[in-house]
Amino acid sequence: MAVIIASVEPGSPAQRAGVAAGMGLVSINGQPIRDVLDYRFYMTDPLLDLRLETEKGPREVRIRKAEYDDLGLAFDTYLMDRQHHCRNKCIFCFVDQLPRGLRDTLYFKDDDSRMSFLFGSYVTLTNQTEEDIRRIIKMHISPINISVHTTNPRLRVEMLGNPRSGEVLDYIPMLTEAGIQVNTQLVLCPGVNDGPELRRSLHDLARYAPNLQSIALVPVGLTCHRDGLHPLRPLTGDEARDILDLSEEFNRELVENGGRRLAFAADELFLIAGRPFPGPEYYGDFHQLEDGVGLSALLRQEFLEELDWAEASDISRETSAACGTAAQPLLRELSEALTEKFPGVRAHVYGVPNRLFGHSVNVTGLLCGRDIIDHLRGKPLGEALLLSSVMLRHEGRFLDDLTPADVEAALGVPVRVVDGSGGDLLDAWTRG
Repeated sequence: MAVIIASVEPGSPAQRAGVAAGMGLVSINGQPIRDVLDYRFYMTDPLLDLRLETEKGPREVRIRKAEYDDLGLAFDTYLMDRQHHCRNKCIFCFVDQLPRGLRDTLYFKDDDSRMSFLFGSYVTLTNQTEEDIRRIIKMHISPINISVHTTNPRLRVEMLGNPRSGEVLDYIPMLTEAGIQVNTQLVLCPGVNDGPELRRSLHDLARYAPNLQSIALVPVGLTCHRDGLHPLRPLTGDEARDILDLSEEFNRELVENGGRRLAFAADELFLIAGRPFPGPEYYGDFHQLEDGVGLSALLRQEFLEELDWAEASDISRETSAACGTAAQPLLRELSEALTEKFPGVRAHVYGVPNRLFGHSVNVTGLLCGRDIIDHLRGKPLGEALLLSSVMLRHEGRFLDDLTPADVEAALGVPVRVVDGSGGDLLDAWTRG
């Protein structure tokens, strides 16, 4: 089946060869093209024979180009076909905990290995077949991020609600033995996959090193919209401390036996445990930033380094920053360090309670525009309000469909979106 070409870049190798929008791409060098992975993999050769479908029938085109140069074809979607829908019914699924009335795209559950490769999202492998795994290996698609949660096959079936959940664990050694780098995550639910089950999962996964790069330990996220769902509760402080202690014991054993650290706790786990964040050296190569592992340590390191290099001045500026309540202590620490070097700079930091999902959801990335507006109305905001870009990952909008412009209009203050780096935060606080 052909993939329809939406457009052809002017002057590109494909355009010079006579390929036009509306044609269907069937194969490259005899290899069927089903999606973006096939296209990207097979188009790298310098000599390409394209089989096309046109209104006048099949057509073959030969193209010569520099190796790895893009052909210049664009398609209706970045995947070139439909995104794979999740077939699981996880007991902790965040999408199942969303309130009604949000935009439709937020309710789509993806479980697509191509999204893992392209955008770093996590997959459970239950959508994959052995043929799919061989394709990943053949194309050397790496790294792959896998939501494991437990290596106990029976328990994984219970947690994911999919009868294939246990058997597909066998795909992990297939990938790592073939040289595919794998990052994993364990979403920890108290009384379910912590304690002895966590110990088992850590030691099982360690067998797949060195191509098993990391294991993220993430506390379960629970909203206030769980009516009719599996009974779960948040981790307690004692449980979080037990998890941190177990993971450190595991990492010490690895290092003592000539290996390296593999288990890394999410920032939120340290907050629940009431323990300070470790230094950047704890996180190695920061493989799991997108999973909230090491974001705080990296921000602190970058900010303080940039602040140390900055030349002191008599600049006078007042701003404000809104964040989740979990990030407020760190941002206040950084703002105090800022004022110590720049006495004329005043930075208000507001931790915004999450009313949309409930106060137990305290991360910055899940704040909505309405909660920010309601919490900040009437408070001193200064010359600008700083908001993290993680709040706006969905088409430049907050989860409740408001935009930064809506926040500006409601609060009467310019909004600056900060990309999350220490340098950008310092620049926003000092220069605007």
